[in-house]
Amino acid sequence: MYTLKVRKIGNSLGTTLPKEILQKLRVNEGDSIFITETADGVYMTASNPDFEKAMEAYKKVSTKYRNALRELAK
Repeated sequence: MYTLKVRKIGNSLGTTLPKEILQKLRVNEGDSIFITETADGVYMTASNPDFEKAMEAYKKVSTKYRNALRELAK
């Protein structure tokens, strides 16, 4: 468990993430972090949850319609 201080940064509020958390998220300076509100609190991830859902849908469709997608790609 980490305790982070919220500080004023210009006209906003912000915090810094410890090096260990950044390594676990596999993010570097300039990368994006996605925060999603859940019933249990807040979920932070380095990958876009909407993109992940879209990729899952694509995987289901791509095997079923492999030939049609190959023809469309030409």
